[in-house]
Amino acid sequence: MCGIIGYTGGADCVPILIDGLRRLEYRGYDSAGIAFLDGGGVLQVRKKEGKIISLEKEVFKEDLSGRCGIGHTRWATHGPPSDRNAHPHRAGRVAVVHNGIIENYLSLKEELESEGAEFLSETDTEIIAQSIHRFMERGRSFEDAVRETLKVLKGSFAFAALCEEEPGKIVGVRLNCPLVVGIGQGEMFLSSDIPPLLPYTRSVVFLDDGEMVVVTPDGWEVTDFQGNRREKEVHQVDWTASMAEKEGYKHFMQKEIFEQPRAILDTVTGRVDPEEGIIRVVEIPLSEEELRSVEKVFIVACGTSWHAGLVGKFLIEELARLPVEVDLGSEFRYRDPIVDEKTLCIPISQSGETADTLAALREARSKGAKAVSICNVVGSTIARESDGVFYTHAGPEIGVASTKAFTTQLVSLYILALHFASVRGLLGKDELKGHLAEILRLPLLVERVLEKDEEIASLALKYRDSRDFLYLGRGINYPIALEGALKLKEISYIHAEGYPAGEMKHGPIALIDEKMPVVVLAPSDSTYEKVFANIEEVLARKGRVIAVATEGNEEIRGKAEDVIYIPSSSRYVQPVLEAVPLQLFAYHVAVLRGTDVDQPRNLAKSVTVE
Repeated sequence: MCGIIGYTGGADCVPILIDGLRRLEYRGYDSAGIAFLDGGGVLQVRKKEGKIISLEKEVFKEDLSGRCGIGHTRWATHGPPSDRNAHPHRAGRVAVVHNGIIENYLSLKEELESEGAEFLSETDTEIIAQSIHRFMERGRSFEDAVRETLKVLKGSFAFAALCEEEPGKIVGVRLNCPLVVGIGQGEMFLSSDIPPLLPYTRSVVFLDDGEMVVVTPDGWEVTDFQGNRREKEVHQVDWTASMAEKEGYKHFMQKEIFEQPRAILDTVTGRVDPEEGIIRVVEIPLSEEELRSVEKVFIVACGTSWHAGLVGKFLIEELARLPVEVDLGSEFRYRDPIVDEKTLCIPISQSGETADTLAALREARSKGAKAVSICNVVGSTIARESDGVFYTHAGPEIGVASTKAFTTQLVSLYILALHFASVRGLLGKDELKGHLAEILRLPLLVERVLEKDEEIASLALKYRDSRDFLYLGRGINYPIALEGALKLKEISYIHAEGYPAGEMKHGPIALIDEKMPVVVLAPSDSTYEKVFANIEEVLARKGRVIAVATEGNEEIRGKAEDVIYIPSSSRYVQPVLEAVPLQLFAYHVAVLRGTDVDQPRNLAKSVTVE
């Protein structure tokens, strides 16, 4: 999704805006630009198609400076990538940057053109700038002109605007797209995400839908769209600026893969006590009686988080004996799901702003369900709109392809499943202690898998030129086959499909030949014999088998062309250990193929519009 940055204060805004845009690159973009008031109070706009380096060269070849400005990284919706479609968009004395979609832009454009407006782009965003300018021409103040514009807009959006008439002031608006206020000393910030704020402040305010903020160097004020003042809580972000830096790694994705032992440990610390056999989940305000009354669980998520939800289904059904449905957020509300007050909804989202998952959460709550979300960003919309939230404590995840967020989601679901099972009287104290001990052992097991990085890099070199991959798994391992295939396709652009191994003969087997690598998840568990038979079937079609197997299994060496061994563990943490080598494999293949690992084409980190 596009990125917004804004600054007003005593420092030169131009380098701050450029730095903020760099910290928003991970969200995906095709062009970038800034608008600011220069020393003479004149509105300046600079924007370029392509990477931020192109914009930076354009800006710094001039002696430009100012004290108040806005910036944007664009991910094209209306109008192809180009200089003229890049943000900011200007109309007279007003400049605007915008995330989201204005659904009624065509009718508004016709109306504005009939009144003499001349449009310079193909975007829906320019509607906002032209409308604010029109109302100011009619005598409205800057803020009132924004409010009048809001009355005619339909869609999902966040935008920031400034104008020559009121230097030092930025107006920000949120409706279904995230916008965060950063509070500094004699300076204020706006951003669509937290990382751009970290070098300057940890004090933030999260806007809610239907809110507008006015920031000046002296402070901030939040109102609703009608102008009624809103009281807002100031949050302290515990992420450090260095957590959002590469710290010597070649890519953010590589860094985040290797951060997983720490991320998992941070997620479980304080929540599990294996010596006492206690789970502490104070973030869930539901009483034990309310949890015992739950008759059905819906997990809603998108992409990688949906794969985590599929693992969660196995965990919750087996341990807590509750029926679980796992829905794609983008489908849930369109099928009129059967939800009532005895339903628990578990939305999963790294950012807490995923539009489809948020819509599913709202649909479930409107039908009477309680909601406990799994999320990585404190104060995000999904977190705020849930009855409770289980934070993953993974720290900022900058790479578009999710890694540490995924594995911490898996661990969170395991802890929640154990909590539900305990409350429902299905786990004895000793059995619970065993589960918790395995969870605390997991960071060390992940460290052992990461030690295989060079071995996996060699495999990547061997298979880098393959055109297609098949990933197979059974039971709780099947969602990891889906995730492994997704990782490979989204960053290396190799076609890859994940399947339940038992479904291989129902179609995918037709694709297998001597050119087709087949990644098979074959841990030593109750499904191993069935998976081993699947390997035999692949070999009979001359397929090339890459097996992920449990240490000590020598039998599989005689069948698979290559084997990646993972430590022996409980089947409930196996998915985490299987995911890590598949992440590394996808990463190294992508690097060898020369793709943009952290910002793969056509993808955005957080999808905040449908």
